[in-house]
Amino acid sequence: MSDIRQQLLAAFEVEHREHIEAIRRLLAAGGDLKEAFRRVHSLKGAARAVDMPVIEELSHRLEAIFQRAMDGDGQFDRDTLKAIEFGLDAVEGQAAALKLGRKAPSADAALNSLARNLGLAETAAPAQAPAEPADVQAEDGEALTYLRIDASEVEALSAAALALSAELQSHATLRATLRQIHGDARDLGRLWERARGGGAAPALEFDVALRRLLRDLGGFTQRKARADWALDQQAREVRDHAERLVLTPAEEVFGGIAAMTRDLAREDGLDVEVVVEGLDVRADRALLQALKDPALHLLRNAVSHGVEPAKARKAKGKPPVTTITLTVAARGDRLELSVRDDGPGPDLERIAVAAVERGLIGPGPHTPEQLLALVFEQGFTTAETVDRLSGRGAGLSVVADAARRLHGSVHMQAGEPWGALVTLSLPFSASRQTVALADSGDAVYAVPASGVERLLRLNRRDIEMLDGRASVRIAIAGEDVVVPLVPLSSLIYLTTAPLPVEADAVKALLIQSGGRRLAVAVDSLRDVRSMLVSETPGSLLDPTLVTGGVLLEDETPALVLDPEALIRRWTEGGRPMAAAEAEGEAAAVRTILVVDDSITTRTLEKSILEAQGYRVVLSVDGLDALEKLRSGGDVFDLVVADVEMPRMDGFSLLQAIKADAALSVLPVILMTSRQDPEDVRRGLTLGAGAYITKQKFDQRELLATIGQLL
Repeated sequence: MSDIRQQLLAAFEVEHREHIEAIRRLLAAGGDLKEAFRRVHSLKGAARAVDMPVIEELSHRLEAIFQRAMDGDGQFDRDTLKAIEFGLDAVEGQAAALKLGRKAPSADAALNSLARNLGLAETAAPAQAPAEPADVQAEDGEALTYLRIDASEVEALSAAALALSAELQSHATLRATLRQIHGDARDLGRLWERARGGGAAPALEFDVALRRLLRDLGGFTQRKARADWALDQQAREVRDHAERLVLTPAEEVFGGIAAMTRDLAREDGLDVEVVVEGLDVRADRALLQALKDPALHLLRNAVSHGVEPAKARKAKGKPPVTTITLTVAARGDRLELSVRDDGPGPDLERIAVAAVERGLIGPGPHTPEQLLALVFEQGFTTAETVDRLSGRGAGLSVVADAARRLHGSVHMQAGEPWGALVTLSLPFSASRQTVALADSGDAVYAVPASGVERLLRLNRRDIEMLDGRASVRIAIAGEDVVVPLVPLSSLIYLTTAPLPVEADAVKALLIQSGGRRLAVAVDSLRDVRSMLVSETPGSLLDPTLVTGGVLLEDETPALVLDPEALIRRWTEGGRPMAAAEAEGEAAAVRTILVVDDSITTRTLEKSILEAQGYRVVLSVDGLDALEKLRSGGDVFDLVVADVEMPRMDGFSLLQAIKADAALSVLPVILMTSRQDPEDVRRGLTLGAGAYITKQKFDQRELLATIGQLL
């Protein structure tokens, strides 16, 4: 394919989306038909330029329908709107096949629908050129993607860059001032040396030089502070503009999703209106792409559960056709994607029956919020048959999984006045989030601020015991709401732990998800700030609890916890394991050496073991561990070691321990991400008491293994 054709096809990919979305907006709002006609006429010309005769013919017939309306009363009946909708969907289908390099689907049904509406004879679609991918190939073979960028955004970035450049130039004058201060200090030093050597250094001359130096230093400090602040502001503005520049309109990803949903409904003989709102909202392209599959799943779910027979709708005073609305919206630093239908709404009784059958809840009264939260559980579905619309029985857990991966949350509620509403909420950038930092035990944890309703300082006297559990009454929306109060360490490590009380008060985070609340007690509350969140491979905590990690000022890592997972762990009846009491006297004096080059892993293992009453000593690698073992400073009862470490790896450490007569009886547990069967055999052959892989790590397995070896 020639470079020119490649570029034309890439440009057409952007242009056709823009025209179709504009036409749909005009139709939905009853807007200017002349503008709609102009758009479809431009689409026809663009299709001709890239040799897409099927799209050209579809556009031509759409053009005729708009022309007829302009010549008449400017109104469309239901059948005409359906024909237009069918035609626009077919254009999208043809363009999508071109972009992906696939064979285009037949457009005969759409063309004939338009022909019947125009009173023309039905004809087959014109011959279509072979599909070719529309992406332009770079020299290295990697596909380039064309993006629409507003000229105003480029101009704003350019202006910010110029301002930053000017600010950087102003810093050059500070360097000249600093050189002058350095010269003054050197002169003062000479005077001081003359005075110390007994030379003539007049007090007045020394005093003048000292005052000049102090004056210059004070002025320089003030100018430097102002310059640093201004530089920081300009750099932040450049960063903000640069981030906005690479953001993509939601229309780039969701522009064709309405057509896909209507196609699915048509294939099952269902008639639905699909409305997509907020396509002008801009967000990270990768984030929008990651949301496309969950959005499709929600739309399929809405078609499957929300479509009602026309008679039933009429009896309820509803329009004859079910409307499903997908909305993309920006809420502060959050991106929200919601799917609403005007169908019958969630069947709470049916959900309760299905949940009881699956053992998710017991019989008895349950609040609507509790029941609606269950629809996102793994494998939960109320569909009686498995088909494409019901998501092949997968249920909405795939949506909840996607929300967790993107550091967000999802919840369902009954629509107003009818129907159902499902909302996905997640940070605009998965790499930067506003988090609340809190200390618990020896670790610092971060909780996304979107899941924190408020920070609490509770008076110890206000804590009540209900059914043997600590609870607290909190005023929420004018009502006293009783919320369970549980130590964060108990939730994380499934252990019993006392409430952390300081100065007769308990500090806590009030976390919420899907209408459920939990007060999580912590040792101290640090700060609420925006931080870069990265993936944390090999975390030793339950992976469903952790969504990433952040680095504090001193480079200490802190894990980001999922508030929804914390609440789910509590509400699902997970009981903290009893603290070591019967065997606690022995466990309390046991000393375990933890060997790992990762500070995150060492910190987590230390927290887990100390929560069970063990004394823990840390080593950064095998050589450091061997020195501690042979020094005689501590008597160790067990070693937990990583395998891949600098200087001396875990296998070598294990071999050295077993070869030393004084250490050979010491139990060693190897815990590593290396799960190759050959590595496991090697570790056990060398004498390891157990070999635990981090990919399948369960803290209860580690504690049980330690209990067996001790």
